[in-house]
Amino acid sequence: MKYSVIIEKDEKTGWYVGQCCEFPAAISQGQTLKELMENMKEAIDLAIECQKDEIKETYKGRKVLHRNLVL
Repeated sequence: MKYSVIIEKDEKTGWYVGQCCEFPAAISQGQTLKELMENMKEAIDLAIECQKDEIKETYKGRKVLHRNLVL
């Protein structure tokens, strides 16, 4: 999967700060762009896992179908 990351360099610290467009809760930082992008991978993975857990809890105990969709 490809994700879009908005990146801004903090003028005070010189660190890079990023936020994922597809998962706005995925925010991270790094001293270099390389470090930021590695940290963003972790932040996106965590956001996806949290979202999965929330969805599972929402439908817990309900009779539902689950299908995979490939785009």
